[in-house]
Amino acid sequence: MLDWDHNAYYHRLLLRQLPSRCERVLDVGCGAGSFAAKLAQRSIHVDAVDRSPAMIEQARHCAPANVNCVVADVLADELPGRDYDAIVSVTALHHMPLRDALRALSAALRPGGILAAIALPRSDLRRELPIEVAASVAHRFFGLVFFAARRLGNGNGFAKDADRSIMPVVLDPPLTTREVAEAASALLPDVRVRRLLFWRYLLTWQKPASKPL
Repeated sequence: MLDWDHNAYYHRLLLRQLPSRCERVLDVGCGAGSFAAKLAQRSIHVDAVDRSPAMIEQARHCAPANVNCVVADVLADELPGRDYDAIVSVTALHHMPLRDALRALSAALRPGGILAAIALPRSDLRRELPIEVAASVAHRFFGLVFFAARRLGNGNGFAKDADRSIMPVVLDPPLTTREVAEAASALLPDVRVRRLLFWRYLLTWQKPASKPL
Protein backbone atom coordinates (compact mmCIF):
# COMPACT_ATOMS: atom_id res chain seq x y z
CA MET A 1 0.00 0.00 0.00
CA LEU A 2 2.78 2.43 0.91
CA ASP A 3 5.24 1.07 -1.64
CA TRP A 4 5.90 3.23 -4.70
CA ASP A 5 7.86 3.28 -7.95
CA HIS A 6 11.37 4.67 -7.56
CA ASN A 7 12.00 4.38 -11.30
CA ALA A 8 9.05 6.61 -12.18
CA TYR A 9 10.13 9.06 -9.47
CA TYR A 10 13.42 9.60 -11.30
CA HIS A 11 11.91 10.07 -14.77
CA ARG A 12 11.90 13.85 -14.36
CA LEU A 13 15.56 13.87 -13.35
CA LEU A 14 16.47 11.88 -16.45
CA LEU A 15 14.41 14.14 -18.72
CA ARG A 16 16.39 17.12 -17.42
CA GLN A 17 19.57 15.58 -18.83
CA LEU A 18 18.32 15.78 -22.43
CA PRO A 19 19.97 18.31 -24.74
CA SER A 20 17.89 21.33 -25.76
CA ARG A 21 18.02 20.14 -29.38
CA CYS A 22 16.64 16.63 -29.46
CA GLU A 23 15.55 15.07 -32.73
CA ARG A 24 16.34 11.38 -32.18
CA VAL A 25 16.57 9.55 -28.84
CA LEU A 26 17.27 5.93 -27.94
CA ASP A 27 15.57 4.46 -24.85
CA VAL A 28 17.50 1.37 -23.74
CA GLY A 29 15.53 -1.21 -21.78
CA CYS A 30 12.26 0.62 -22.34
CA GLY A 31 10.14 -1.91 -20.43
CA ALA A 32 6.42 -1.21 -20.71
CA GLY A 33 7.11 2.10 -22.45
CA SER A 34 6.02 4.70 -19.90
CA PHE A 35 9.28 6.64 -20.10
CA ALA A 36 9.43 6.35 -23.90
CA ALA A 37 6.02 8.04 -24.02
CA LYS A 38 7.42 10.93 -21.99
CA LEU A 39 10.48 11.13 -24.25
CA ALA A 40 8.15 11.40 -27.24
CA GLN A 41 7.05 14.80 -25.96
CA ARG A 42 10.64 16.06 -25.99
CA SER A 43 12.00 14.50 -29.18
CA ILE A 44 10.89 14.22 -32.79
CA HIS A 45 11.62 10.47 -32.86
CA VAL A 46 12.23 7.86 -30.16
CA ASP A 47 13.63 4.37 -30.67
CA ALA A 48 12.55 2.27 -27.68
CA VAL A 49 14.36 -1.08 -27.39
CA ASP A 50 14.07 -3.96 -24.97
CA ARG A 51 15.22 -7.55 -25.25
CA SER A 52 11.92 -8.80 -23.80
CA PRO A 53 9.19 -9.37 -26.43
CA ALA A 54 6.56 -9.19 -23.67
CA MET A 55 7.77 -5.73 -22.64
CA ILE A 56 7.83 -4.46 -26.22
CA GLU A 57 4.28 -5.71 -26.73
CA GLN A 58 3.22 -3.70 -23.68
CA ALA A 59 5.15 -0.66 -24.85
CA ARG A 60 3.45 -0.67 -28.25
CA HIS A 61 0.09 -0.27 -26.53
CA CYS A 62 1.06 3.06 -24.93
CA ALA A 63 3.57 4.40 -27.47
CA PRO A 64 2.60 7.46 -29.50
CA ALA A 65 3.19 7.55 -33.25
CA ASN A 66 6.75 8.92 -33.00
CA VAL A 67 7.99 6.00 -30.87
CA ASN A 68 9.46 2.97 -32.65
CA CYS A 69 9.35 -0.06 -30.31
CA VAL A 70 11.89 -2.75 -31.20
CA VAL A 71 12.84 -6.09 -29.65
CA ALA A 72 16.64 -5.84 -29.47
CA ASP A 73 19.61 -6.57 -27.25
CA VAL A 74 21.92 -3.56 -27.53
CA LEU A 75 24.98 -5.78 -27.06
CA ALA A 76 24.02 -8.39 -29.65
CA ASP A 77 21.71 -6.80 -32.20
CA GLU A 78 22.01 -3.88 -34.59
CA LEU A 79 20.47 -0.72 -33.18
CA PRO A 80 17.52 0.78 -35.06
CA GLY A 81 19.47 4.03 -35.61
CA ARG A 82 22.75 5.85 -35.10
CA ASP A 83 24.06 9.33 -34.29
CA TYR A 84 21.47 9.81 -31.53
CA ASP A 85 21.14 13.19 -29.85
CA ALA A 86 20.60 11.34 -26.58
CA ILE A 87 20.65 7.80 -25.28
CA VAL A 88 18.81 7.20 -22.02
CA SER A 89 18.09 4.22 -19.83
CA VAL A 90 16.06 3.53 -16.70
CA THR A 91 17.34 0.59 -14.61
CA ALA A 92 18.74 -1.46 -17.48
CA LEU A 93 22.47 -0.73 -17.32
CA HIS A 94 23.10 -3.04 -14.34
CA HIS A 95 21.66 -5.95 -16.36
CA MET A 96 24.60 -5.73 -18.80
CA PRO A 97 28.40 -5.91 -18.60
CA LEU A 98 29.07 -2.22 -17.95
CA ARG A 99 32.13 -1.73 -20.15
CA ASP A 100 30.53 -3.48 -23.13
CA ALA A 101 27.34 -1.44 -22.73
CA LEU A 102 29.17 1.88 -22.48
CA ARG A 103 31.24 1.12 -25.56
CA ALA A 104 28.16 0.26 -27.62
CA LEU A 105 26.06 3.19 -26.45
CA SER A 106 28.79 5.83 -26.70
CA ALA A 107 29.49 4.73 -30.28
CA ALA A 108 25.82 5.27 -31.18
CA LEU A 109 25.81 8.92 -30.02
CA ARG A 110 26.42 11.85 -32.32
CA PRO A 111 29.31 14.14 -31.37
CA GLY A 112 28.00 16.33 -28.57
CA GLY A 113 25.24 13.84 -27.76
CA ILE A 114 24.22 12.93 -24.21
CA LEU A 115 24.26 9.55 -22.49
CA ALA A 116 22.17 9.47 -19.31
CA ALA A 117 21.30 6.35 -17.33
CA ILE A 118 19.78 5.54 -13.98
CA ALA A 119 20.61 2.10 -12.62
CA LEU A 120 20.91 0.11 -9.41
CA PRO A 121 24.22 -0.08 -7.54
CA ARG A 122 25.43 -2.94 -5.40
CA SER A 123 25.11 -2.21 -1.69
CA ASP A 124 28.21 -0.53 -0.25
CA LEU A 125 27.40 -0.03 3.43
CA ARG A 126 30.98 0.83 4.39
CA ARG A 127 30.85 3.96 2.24
CA GLU A 128 27.13 4.63 1.89
CA LEU A 129 25.55 3.72 5.24
CA PRO A 130 24.22 7.27 5.92
CA ILE A 131 22.44 7.47 2.56
CA GLU A 132 21.04 3.95 3.04
CA VAL A 133 19.53 4.94 6.39
CA ALA A 134 18.17 8.19 4.93
CA ALA A 135 16.67 6.29 1.99
CA SER A 136 14.83 3.85 4.27
CA VAL A 137 13.29 6.69 6.30
CA ALA A 138 12.46 8.83 3.26
CA HIS A 139 10.94 5.87 1.41
CA ARG A 140 8.36 5.38 4.15
CA PHE A 141 7.65 9.10 4.50
CA PHE A 142 7.22 9.60 0.74
CA GLY A 143 5.08 6.47 0.65
CA LEU A 144 2.64 8.05 3.07
CA VAL A 145 2.60 11.30 1.10
CA PHE A 146 2.03 9.56 -2.24
CA PHE A 147 -0.64 7.29 -0.76
CA ALA A 148 -2.49 10.32 0.57
CA ALA A 149 -2.22 11.99 -2.84
CA ARG A 150 -3.73 8.93 -4.52
CA ARG A 151 -6.60 8.82 -2.03
CA LEU A 152 -7.29 12.51 -2.68
CA GLY A 153 -7.22 11.99 -6.43
CA ASN A 154 -4.07 14.05 -6.95
CA GLY A 155 -2.31 11.94 -9.58
CA ASN A 156 -1.15 8.34 -9.29
CA GLY A 157 1.42 9.03 -6.56
CA PHE A 158 4.08 7.00 -8.36
CA ALA A 159 2.02 3.84 -7.90
CA LYS A 160 3.73 0.73 -9.21
CA ASP A 161 2.51 -0.49 -12.58
CA ALA A 162 1.06 -4.01 -12.67
CA ASP A 163 3.24 -4.70 -15.73
CA ARG A 164 6.35 -4.56 -13.51
CA SER A 165 5.64 -8.15 -12.43
CA ILE A 166 7.04 -9.47 -15.74
CA MET A 167 10.07 -7.19 -15.82
CA PRO A 168 13.45 -8.84 -15.11
CA VAL A 169 14.89 -7.98 -11.69
CA VAL A 170 18.52 -8.11 -10.54
CA LEU A 171 18.46 -8.68 -6.80
CA ASP A 172 22.21 -8.18 -6.38
CA PRO A 173 23.67 -5.69 -8.92
CA PRO A 174 27.31 -6.44 -9.75
CA LEU A 175 28.94 -3.03 -9.10
CA THR A 176 28.88 -0.43 -6.35
CA THR A 177 28.51 3.23 -7.25
CA ARG A 178 32.26 3.71 -6.75
CA GLU A 179 33.07 0.76 -9.01
CA VAL A 180 30.71 2.05 -11.70
CA ALA A 181 32.44 5.44 -11.57
CA GLU A 182 35.88 3.86 -11.86
CA ALA A 183 34.92 1.62 -14.78
CA ALA A 184 33.08 4.39 -16.62
CA SER A 185 35.92 6.89 -16.14
CA ALA A 186 38.33 4.50 -17.83
CA LEU A 187 36.21 4.58 -20.98
CA LEU A 188 34.41 7.93 -21.09
CA PRO A 189 36.30 11.19 -20.44
CA ASP A 190 34.58 13.48 -17.94
CA VAL A 191 31.79 11.02 -17.16
CA ARG A 192 29.81 11.80 -14.00
CA VAL A 193 28.40 9.16 -11.68
CA ARG A 194 26.56 10.05 -8.49
CA ARG A 195 24.56 8.05 -5.99
CA LEU A 196 20.90 9.01 -5.75
CA LEU A 197 18.85 8.69 -2.58
CA PHE A 198 16.48 5.88 -3.50
CA TRP A 199 18.85 3.01 -4.32
CA ARG A 200 19.88 4.28 -7.74
CA TYR A 201 22.84 6.03 -9.34
CA LEU A 202 22.85 8.53 -12.20
CA LEU A 203 25.48 8.28 -14.94
CA THR A 204 25.79 11.19 -17.39
CA TRP A 205 28.25 11.83 -20.19
CA GLN A 206 28.48 14.16 -23.15
CA LYS A 207 30.33 12.83 -26.17
CA PRO A 208 33.10 15.23 -27.21
CA ALA A 209 32.12 17.36 -30.19
CA SER A 210 33.96 16.85 -33.46
CA LYS A 211 36.96 19.10 -33.87
CA PRO A 212 36.63 21.64 -36.68
CA LEU A 213 38.74 20.99 -39.78
